[in-house]
Amino acid sequence: MRKIVHVDMDAFYASVEQRDDPSLRGRPVVVAWRGARSVVCAASYEARKFGIRSAMPAVRAERLCPQAVFVPPDFARYKLASKQVREIFARHTDLIEPLSLDEAYLDVTENKLDLPSATAVAEAIRADIRATTQLTASAGIATNKFLAKIASDWNKPDGLFVIRPEAALDFLTPLAVGRLPGVGKVMEAKLAELGITTVGQLRDRGEAELLRRFGRWGRRLHELSLGIDDHAVVSERPTLQVSSEDTFERDLTLSELEPHIIRMAGRAWAAYERELAQERSARTVVLKLKTADFRIITRSLTAEAPPPTLAHFAALALDLRDRVGLPSRIRYRLVGVGLSNFRHAEETPPQQGLFDTEG
Repeated sequence: MRKIVHVDMDAFYASVEQRDDPSLRGRPVVVAWRGARSVVCAASYEARKFGIRSAMPAVRAERLCPQAVFVPPDFARYKLASKQVREIFARHTDLIEPLSLDEAYLDVTENKLDLPSATAVAEAIRADIRATTQLTASAGIATNKFLAKIASDWNKPDGLFVIRPEAALDFLTPLAVGRLPGVGKVMEAKLAELGITTVGQLRDRGEAELLRRFGRWGRRLHELSLGIDDHAVVSERPTLQVSSEDTFERDLTLSELEPHIIRMAGRAWAAYERELAQERSARTVVLKLKTADFRIITRSLTAEAPPPTLAHFAALALDLRDRVGLPSRIRYRLVGVGLSNFRHAEETPPQQGLFDTEG
């Protein structure tokens, strides 16, 4: 039986801002750029009382709380704090599966410090985080990942909650089905049409009916309703893509995108050099566009060798723009540029092959 801890930093970005600027403490802080197209990256608990949530349009957040303090995100500082937290995790286990900068699963079935229980490990981690970063974290403890994640949200902020094996079914029974992983608003609505709003009601339908209605996903729903999740903590998950994207203040034509593509290429290249370039090279350049009517368009190019410099990378991204193939009247609200298809150095041919031309 596994012992899984899910650690989730409390209002992470906003908490870093409040820690670093004492004048923000106790005030409704919204981490977001101002503007009609901006979205909320994070909101302090003081801001959440007004209904502000992550991914909400910034203009709506401003309407909900006119007195909110808007702070532009500073991801360099957030990444530094996240690195400190990851180092604390590593003191206790090597089985760490980060989900984002502010949360991770840890398998502490065996822990490095020989602490007597998963609860003791979680408490030690939370105490170390507070002492090292002056930030708070909540933790959930259970025998599998999905229960641990639900538990970490149960006693927020700065809390801890344990779902013991013998109590798992009773805990799950009254929960809304929307708390199960993979059950979004569409699936929740479909289940509601069948009179299923709680996990207990889902369980009562039985595997056969759920299979008949939802296929293999029905089997997964049945397992979750029983508290079953066999997914292991995966500590080595290679990066599949490095990218950067931006939403514009106003919709732009394709011909107006060049400076934005170059800017996004610069951001993506900086992340690539910082995180991956020493070990792996990217062979595929990706351009992502979102039209004014929210259609997503992607174009990609896989070369024989990786782009050797930012200038070459940006040139390839601009070349992909010229291959979009839509009418010039189409306008775009978002552009993203990325690198993917990573290979180790010994797997890639000499770089000059990318730009060779025949005379």
